[in-house]
Amino acid sequence: MEAEWRDQLQEGAKRLGISLSTSQQDQFLAYLVLLRKWNRVFNLTAVKDDRELVPRHLVDSLSVATFVAGPRVADVGTGAGLPGVPLALLRPDWNFTLVDTNSKKTRFLNQVKLELRLDNCDVVHARVENLRPDAGFDTVISRAFSTLDEFWRLASHLLKPGGRLVAMKGRRPDAEVAALPAGVSSDIIALESLPGAGERHVVVLQAGNLR
Repeated sequence: MEAEWRDQLQEGAKRLGISLSTSQQDQFLAYLVLLRKWNRVFNLTAVKDDRELVPRHLVDSLSVATFVAGPRVADVGTGAGLPGVPLALLRPDWNFTLVDTNSKKTRFLNQVKLELRLDNCDVVHARVENLRPDAGFDTVISRAFSTLDEFWRLASHLLKPGGRLVAMKGRRPDAEVAALPAGVSSDIIALESLPGAGERHVVVLQAGNLR
């Protein structure tokens, strides 16, 4: 299975214009091995078919890399570490904070951090609205965390001045954008459909005008 995963990862990264070293690829595969192992007991992800793990988790996470500004990034409602862990593996020079309220998932993430030696990651077991970091984040990202207005309400306090919220969505979320409070600018980007990853839109939210 790992040889097939590597082929899928290489092909997906190539389509995204991302270059991964051999050691990075090894780390991505080690992450999937841990995810598959823990998923049997703790139900970390709904994806059960091993052949779908790379496109639906790794490649999907990497597809938003160009919209994430660093060097301080928070992934809220990270679950099994998506998209935070793949992005942290891609950008070892940035610092990532992985936030979730589920203790089983944060236990898994601490094991990932330990085994993959992810020194650029911090795992936080907390509700996002209760977080009070010492410094703001350049980007706060989420994948299927909440509606856009709730995401802004719960997480915008984490941003540094000029920072952005990045929401990963499936179908184009026009109704959610219309429900955003006044003074919040939004930019919706349709991503190329990648094999096995499904439809994907990215919404970038900031206070004031994006342009």
